[in-house]
Amino acid sequence: MTPKLNLFAASGPVILEKINGQLCALLNKHKVTNKKPNPKWQFCGGRVENFDQTLEAVAKREFNEEMGATVEIGQLIDVTIIKTEEKRTGILIHYLSKRLGEIIPGKEIAEWKWFPVNKLPKDCASNVNPVINKALKLIK
Repeated sequence: MTPKLNLFAASGPVILEKINGQLCALLNKHKVTNKKPNPKWQFCGGRVENFDQTLEAVAKREFNEEMGATVEIGQLIDVTIIKTEEKRTGILIHYLSKRLGEIIPGKEIAEWKWFPVNKLPKDCASNVNPVINKALKLIK
C-alpha cells in the first residue's frame, strides 16, 4: 500500500479589478462537501494534478473550471506554505492576473463575489489577506 503524500501544490490567479470606483478582489466559496463542510472565501485555483503542466497552465485551467472565463497570467505575487485542517502541507503559488470574459461559475462553486480589498470577509482562507497585501505593493 502506498502511503498518502502529505504535501500538495496549488496554483491560482489573483484577480483585482476596480468595481464602482473601489479596488476589489474576486473570491469564491466552494459547495459544502464531506471533505469541506465549512468552505471559506478563497482565490480561484487548484491543485497541481499533472506535473507536466506549468504552474501558469494550472492557474488558467482552474480559473476556467471555477469561473468559466479565461485569464491572462501575470506577475508572481507569492509562494505561501500552509497547513490544512487535515494536517497536510500545501505550497500555494499566486499570480497577479487579468480576467478575460464574463464569469459563469462552475458546478463546484456555491457563490462568488467581488470584495473591496479593505473590506474582506472574516471567513477567508488564511492566505487571502497576506497575498492581497503583497499584490497591492506590486501594483502601486
